[in-house]
Amino acid sequence: MAVNKPSIPKGTRDFSPLEMARRNYIFDTIRSVFRLYGFQQIETPAMENLSTLMGKYGDEGDKLLFKILNSGEFLSSVEQADLENRAQSKVLKQISEKGLRYDLTVPFARFVVMNRDKISFPFKRYQIQPVWRADKPQKGRYREFYQCDVDIVGSTSLVNEVELLQITDEVYRRLKINVVVKINNRKILAGIAESIGEADKIVDITVAIDKLDKIGLDNVNAELASKGISEDAIAKLQPIITLSGTNEEKLETISKVLAGSEIGQKGIEEMKTIFSYTNALNLATPIELDLTLARGLNYYTGAIFEVKALDVQIGSITGGGRYDNLTSVFGMPDVSGVGISFGADRIYDVMTQLDLYPSDALRSTKLLFVTFGDKELSFAINKIREVRAAGISAEVFPEPAKMKKQMGYADSRSIPFVAIVGETEMAEDKVMLKNMATGEQKLVSIDDAISIVKA
Repeated sequence: MAVNKPSIPKGTRDFSPLEMARRNYIFDTIRSVFRLYGFQQIETPAMENLSTLMGKYGDEGDKLLFKILNSGEFLSSVEQADLENRAQSKVLKQISEKGLRYDLTVPFARFVVMNRDKISFPFKRYQIQPVWRADKPQKGRYREFYQCDVDIVGSTSLVNEVELLQITDEVYRRLKINVVVKINNRKILAGIAESIGEADKIVDITVAIDKLDKIGLDNVNAELASKGISEDAIAKLQPIITLSGTNEEKLETISKVLAGSEIGQKGIEEMKTIFSYTNALNLATPIELDLTLARGLNYYTGAIFEVKALDVQIGSITGGGRYDNLTSVFGMPDVSGVGISFGADRIYDVMTQLDLYPSDALRSTKLLFVTFGDKELSFAINKIREVRAAGISAEVFPEPAKMKKQMGYADSRSIPFVAIVGETEMAEDKVMLKNMATGEQKLVSIDDAISIVKA
């Protein structure tokens, strides 16, 4: 009888020890920068009530939510007529009350509201957890992936936006990835929609122009037309979304275009303030005003960011922005927030393609004890305690197998040092320490071995 081979769902992945070492290097680097800036860690459940998630990401986002069937006889409460009429929205409410989180921002807003009496504002939090989206899997896009979020809520100061840009600069400097930050402002986009006479179509306009890099100008214009936006309005939009020049030149030009828009002018002033700070900081990472950047999520209200890798063809690897009204949907108005999310999986793909991982960061074991017999094995088990007490990760090969097999294990694990224990070594209470890179070996005490491995 044929046995079906096991498999995993499309858009998900297993991670080997090497891959996990690489991922943990990314997580640890990002986490250390978050902490450097005074952010505190929280976690939220993998699943949330659908009432928490639905309606926060726009129609497209709602379609990509993974819904969880209710336990037990989930069809028992469904009206037969709703099933026969394929009334999906009605049936969904009856068979599913929970879903897997789509991002970390909406659950964070829910967390803030539920814990408002326990936290101090401004509240600076970071969160590193997986999220799920029922998207079509492709290169750089997965159904299960990790986000590394950092947010500040309870403050409207634009200094917070500047701090997030500093964090972005520091993270990618440490990871040695060359990036550019694209920045825009939803208030400017609202002003643009207002100036072309389509203020009520702001969502359709932002969703369409946000795809400019992916589908090109002609397809963006076609999508705008399909949403009922007039030819005249589309024509007026062309010179705006293809605007070039320095950040200051773009702001000066768009300021004239949006002279009659109060909200547009407010967005322009916000951007001028942000640039005045970042220009003084002389960050290594270039920051470019991109008026086509829209960020598809509906909850953004101010500055928005996306980070692109310069040396690899891949989508944005970090994104975020200002959201003024997110907690209000949970009954807590007037709490402004701003945050960014580092896409760990895409960062992983970039670093793997460019081979940016330091070799030391990928080694888990620094010293392996190999032995010739049971007495030597007992000796090694005793001595390894001293090595580990000194903070060195170490292993004992669990049986006195042939030396070729034990050394092969060290090679396969890229273990840099091997401590060989035989009768001579035991008699002198020492080990024969071998440097696996150079082949050099010498008889040393455990204390000397610890010093050499540490060095």
